[in-house]
Amino acid sequence: MNDTVVKAILSINPNAEVFVGGNDINNIKWLNGTPEISKADIEAKMAELPTAEEEATARENLKASAKAKLIAGQPLTEEEADTIVL
Repeated sequence: MNDTVVKAILSINPNAEVFVGGNDINNIKWLNGTPEISKADIEAKMAELPTAEEEATARENLKASAKAKLIAGQPLTEEEADTIVL
């Protein structure tokens, strides 16, 4: 499911309570008194967010970095460690 509208809203206001029908920026319902965010601001934030492909590539790169560090006996960053914790 592609939820870029919700991701954009939550990156602007992490406490937002919102329903977005069909990931459609024109079908937003603001819940429980959440202040509305303009469509222009949401669209601008959506353009800044990484795509699913970019996120997957970044995660694979992080895994590769963690593996190389483990083999070399080097300490991992917390983010690298999170990629290998089961």
